[in-house]
Amino acid sequence: MKAVFDTRPDTGYDDDITCRYHFPNRYLGEAERALGDWIVYRETSKGGGRNGYVAVARVTRIDADPIRPGHSYAYVADYLEFDTTVRLFHNKQYYETRLKALEDRSHVGRALRGKSIRTIPGEDFVAITNAGLADTLDPASPHGFRGPVDADIRSRATGSIGGTTEEQERLISQHLVNRRFRNAAFRGSVLSAYKFTCAFTRLHIVNGGGRVEAQAAHIKPVADGGPDAVQNGLALSATCHWLFDRHLVSLSDEFELLVAHNRVPRDLQDLFVSQREKISLPDDKRLWPRRDFMAHHRERFASH
Repeated sequence: MKAVFDTRPDTGYDDDITCRYHFPNRYLGEAERALGDWIVYRETSKGGGRNGYVAVARVTRIDADPIRPGHSYAYVADYLEFDTTVRLFHNKQYYETRLKALEDRSHVGRALRGKSIRTIPGEDFVAITNAGLADTLDPASPHGFRGPVDADIRSRATGSIGGTTEEQERLISQHLVNRRFRNAAFRGSVLSAYKFTCAFTRLHIVNGGGRVEAQAAHIKPVADGGPDAVQNGLALSATCHWLFDRHLVSLSDEFELLVAHNRVPRDLQDLFVSQREKISLPDDKRLWPRRDFMAHHRERFASH
């Protein structure tokens, strides 16, 4: 069954929502009901959170915390960030059915108190996910997914063609695990965070037709368990992306550029005149590259 997992940036739990969610066992029953199914992460406003639904993931297993009695971990896969934060209240109504009967919006906190993990109907999940991935689902968007095979998935999941909730859930599940779709969503989120500018060269990369030519690079590759999250991404030119994927350039923990000048092709060395220059980063510090992802990349850089 679908569910919402509440989270916050300054949580006291051992969370890494890209792969695990830590919770007290009073929520164990609700978490177990979501086992094997998709959940939506909702970030609260506490601790500087974005106050809305921010990502989806699929619960793969639940284990007892071996160190902290009375707590458990929900492990997740296929984490995917939304194109935009989805607010609880939109177009004069709430996405979650349990909130739609509220007459006073000030009562939301009370209604959700003690419900940091809560199951939701399939139609709530469909509505939240469609809103969160609207840019990727729209083929007219600069970041829209244009896969011809998935045109029916896009149109039916967004409700422009009829279908039962079960059919729409199935179609959404299909594109949430489709690598080309996930790459499109990841690219849109990363490029927006970096303002369509190469993090290394600071060049705003737009061609003569107005199309953005920047690419989104995973810092820790998906093949190595890296998530489709902005904190695991960099906006780069095609050339910089090629060099980064081959570990000819990397990053220090202080977001400084590391260049293997003895291995970078001579005709590309002018791109990186200054060693240890700090790269261009998103305005929102919450979206800056995570140090563990950079360390993973740097290990490969150092070993070459």
